Amino acid sequence: MSNEYRAKVFKSGNSVALRLPKALGLKDGDEMLLREERGSFTVEPAPAVPKKIDLTGIYGSCPGLKPVDRLEMAPRDLDWKGTLLRR
Repeated sequence: MSNEYRAKVFKSGNSVALRLPKALGLKDGDEMLLREERGSFTVEPAPAVPKKIDLTGIYGSCPGLKPVDRLEMAPRDLDWKGTLLRR
């Protein structure tokens, strides 16, 4: 059986807001997903966004790997005649 709560809509700046009861266990900053279908509203926690991994802190910490300052490339002759450049 589900619990039923009553909440009041109020004006907040140029928007309206809905104050949810503390008993729902939500914290400040929690993101919610709101759906409206035929005048009925559904509110549920927003799915978690996968976090990106920051690898900048591990640079140079892998034993046996040496940083490369400059890659050496052998000069070569290229034949550009007859090549079509497309944009």
